[in-house]
Amino acid sequence: MNEIGVDYRCPHWRARYGAIADTVTRAALAVLADQGMGQDEAHEISIVLADDAFVRDLNRQYRNIDTPTNVLSFPADDDDGLGPCLLGDVILAYETVQREADAAGKPMLDHVSHLIIHGTLHLLGFDHEDEQEAIEMEALETAILARLGIADPYLAGAGRP
Repeated sequence: MNEIGVDYRCPHWRARYGAIADTVTRAALAVLADQGMGQDEAHEISIVLADDAFVRDLNRQYRNIDTPTNVLSFPADDDDGLGPCLLGDVILAYETVQREADAAGKPMLDHVSHLIIHGTLHLLGFDHEDEQEAIEMEALETAILARLGIADPYLAGAGRP
């Protein structure tokens, strides 16, 4: 069975969106199901619901970019066969995610679902370094979101996460 752990590093997530853990878990599990993961082996993902300062520190430390971003993914290399395969961490920055959702006129939880799907795909090796990769990744995101009843985030011209 796949496991999704949720760590709150910013109180605003729980205060404003009490069921956020259900939302992020559902989105991450949808990616794993889409990719056929979980039938033979258990996987684990850690989702950190943080603030801009926390994400800015990580972005500066690991990417040499001194600014917050909406989502960061840190894939793990942990398939020791001793338990669930740790896929890695997906971290969201509250203020940035809220600002983007507001600016695009999107429901916050829909935007969060999109970013969790995006970040989880990164954990699985998907990327958007070139146009073809971006097209493939966006198509996967859009299809998974549709199965969750969430509109295509790219139709509104919001751009890539």
